[in-house]
Amino acid sequence: MALRVGQRAPEFDVTSSAGKQLKLTDLAGKKNVVLYFYPADFTMVCTRETCGFRDAYEDLAGKDTEVIGISVDSNESHEKFAKEYNVPFALVSDENKSMATRYEATGFVSGILGKIARVTYVIDKKGMIAGVFRSELSASKHVDGVKALIAKLA
Repeated sequence: MALRVGQRAPEFDVTSSAGKQLKLTDLAGKKNVVLYFYPADFTMVCTRETCGFRDAYEDLAGKDTEVIGISVDSNESHEKFAKEYNVPFALVSDENKSMATRYEATGFVSGILGKIARVTYVIDKKGMIAGVFRSELSASKHVDGVKALIAKLA
């Protein structure tokens, strides 16, 4: 069954590449959460998407929103990526694809390539999915969609 707007978001308990523990239950009632799944660090569309969220981060954080980027890349890769592009939010390594599976960020083509699909979820403060954005080749669809939705939730 596909995850959709209005459903309770699957629980997560992950550790960022910088060692910060992130749990949906800890954020519930306090922050909206943007979970964006992307195929790989240092690739064209993924870098554009991450930099788009970086550029919007101050505004999103000001609207009680936490941004979390997730890919199958290693923590070491995430740390280099975050440093090179001044990423102020958490990046999470999902090498075993457990988060991607839970959040349906898997697909046939991405699976063949050993990656995860580009999908973004906005989870409101009640832990409900408020928005889902899917587009493999358009970073702006994700970033602009999130900004517009968070503005409505604020």
